[in-house]
Amino acid sequence: MGKPKIDALSGLVVVTGASSGIGLELARRAAEDGVSLLLVADRDLSEGEAAARTAGARDVETLLCDLATDEGVQHVMDAIADRPVAALFANAGQGLGEAFLDQDWQAARKVIDTNIVGTTHLIHEVGRAMRARNEGRILVTGSIAGHMPGAFQLVYNSTKAFLNNFCIGLASELKETSVVVTCLEPGPTDTEFFERANLMDTRVGKSEKADPVKVARDGYSAMLAGDDDIVSGFMNKVQAVFGDILPNDLVAQMHRKLAVPKRR
Repeated sequence: MGKPKIDALSGLVVVTGASSGIGLELARRAAEDGVSLLLVADRDLSEGEAAARTAGARDVETLLCDLATDEGVQHVMDAIADRPVAALFANAGQGLGEAFLDQDWQAARKVIDTNIVGTTHLIHEVGRAMRARNEGRILVTGSIAGHMPGAFQLVYNSTKAFLNNFCIGLASELKETSVVVTCLEPGPTDTEFFERANLMDTRVGKSEKADPVKVARDGYSAMLAGDDDIVSGFMNKVQAVFGDILPNDLVAQMHRKLAVPKRR
């Protein structure tokens, strides 16, 4: 069954990680379609809410919760209640720089619990309801980092490798339905990510980055088109391809040069 292409979303759209960056811009883009929005994050959502209202959302709800926990996911499901979700933008994520063995384990685990456990738990809950009514769209923020063994950003890259593969596999499982699963794979993007991940003292932290507005619109357009996967940006497409075909040890060394702190 070919995936249905649509021109716009309507109904309830849930956006996680909506406080800033790509999540905020996804919320803004959805608001332009006049949808109802449920914005979710573990930090202040006032900027995302204001942007969504200005862009034309029908109505906006906000929810502060920690998606690294089962309780956080349940809070989202309680807020959704029995309403059909037209689209879920599973964008919440965290990064962490430094060498793995130098990282605090609880901080590393929080990255895994947020990026993998919380994200897939929420997709499992929302996706079941979508499959039951044979309608809905899921856009997951993966990363081209998932194509690279990520020396000095190891846990983050590994979580994104999981998400990239998970999305393609889930899309295949849902092939005979009208439910769309799209993986958005950006490269380095101009958000608060690098500061929060303690990566500012690295080559990638200091590098030129993509505009989150463009990244969000690329992902949104791919989701509307029913595509399984979209790598945002030409050079990111090149990096993703080379990340897959070059020897893993070489890619790891290349990534090391980008992510190792300058003080080393």
